[in-house]
Amino acid sequence: MNIYGLTKENLENYFLSKGEKKYKATQVFEWLYAKRVKDFNLMTNLKKDLIWHLKQNFVIEQLEILEVEKGDLVRKYLFKLFDNELIEAVLMEHDYGLSLCISSEVGCNMGCRFCESGRRKKVRNLTAAEMVLQILMVEEDIQTRISSVVIMGIGEPLDNYDNVMDFIRIINDPKGIAIGARHITLSTCGLIPKIEQLAKENIQINLAISLHAPNDEIRNKIMPVNKVYNIGSLMECLKQYIAKTNRRITIEYVMLEYINDSVECAKELVQLLKGMNVYVNLIPYNETENIEFRKSSKKRIDKFFDTLKQGNINVTVRKEFGRNIDAACGQLRSKRGG
Repeated sequence: MNIYGLTKENLENYFLSKGEKKYKATQVFEWLYAKRVKDFNLMTNLKKDLIWHLKQNFVIEQLEILEVEKGDLVRKYLFKLFDNELIEAVLMEHDYGLSLCISSEVGCNMGCRFCESGRRKKVRNLTAAEMVLQILMVEEDIQTRISSVVIMGIGEPLDNYDNVMDFIRIINDPKGIAIGARHITLSTCGLIPKIEQLAKENIQINLAISLHAPNDEIRNKIMPVNKVYNIGSLMECLKQYIAKTNRRITIEYVMLEYINDSVECAKELVQLLKGMNVYVNLIPYNETENIEFRKSSKKRIDKFFDTLKQGNINVTVRKEFGRNIDAACGQLRSKRGG
C-alpha cells in the first residue's frame, strides 16, 4: 500500500499493532510532509527494525507527470497513475495564493450533459494516495506551497466518499500537508445521502453544490442526478446541512446560453435560495468541441447577476482560468485517456 494514503490515525493504529508508541506516526508524517523524504531509510529517528517493517508493508511511490500545459495564471498537469490511467489537475494563481483543482476519479458517472469530464464513464475511484500526490508533485514542480485545494476536477467526490475523506484528513492534518479546512472546497452535484453523511464529519471544509438550474424541468435535461435527487429534496438537505454545520454553502451555476440564463430563471433562483446561508457563483460556460452548449453572452450574465443582487442573493461571477488549454471548469477530460 502507498503510505501517502494513510491518515495519521491509520498510521498510529499500525504502530500500536506493532507494540510501538503511536507518536511514531507523527515522526513518519513529518518525514513525508514536512521534510518530503521519499525513502524509508532516510527516516533516521526510526529504529532499523521499524524501518524494515514499514518497507515490508508500505511503499513510497510517486505519480508520473506526463505533461504540463501553461496558460495565463494557470497550469494543467497530466498525471499517469500506477495502472497507466490518466487524470488531470489544474493550478490557478489567485490574489490570495495558489489553488489546486484535483481529480477524485478516473472518469465520472454523473453524466452532466454540459461537462466534458463526464463524457468518459467512471473507470475507478482514485485512492487517497493518488489525490495527495497531485498536491505533493505540483508543489515539488513549482517549489512553492499550495494554499488552497478544490476537489472539482474529474469525478464526483462524494461518489468516492471514503477515499476523499481520508484525503481531506491527510492534507488538513497539521503534521500532514497542513492546509486549513476552510481552504479546502468539495464540489458535488448533489448526492443527498453523502451530503447528510458529510454533515456529521465535523470537518469545517467548504461545500459547493453544482446546481445549474432553478427548477426540475431544466435540471432534469442537463443533469441526470436530478431524476434521483430533485431540487426540492436537495434544498431541504442543504438547509439541514447549514443548520448542523453553521457553514455557508456555495451554489455553482454554469451559464448556458438560452438554457438556464434568462431573467425568469434568475427570479426562480432568488425564490429557491431566499433566506438560505448561501452565495451563488455564476460560471461562464467553457465551450468544448464535443458538446453543443454555448456560453451565455456578457449581457445575459450581467442581467442574471443584477436580478440576483436585486433579490438580495450574494452572487459573484467566477474568474475564468485556462480556457485556452482546456483547463477550465468542465473541460478536464485527459484526452489521451480516451
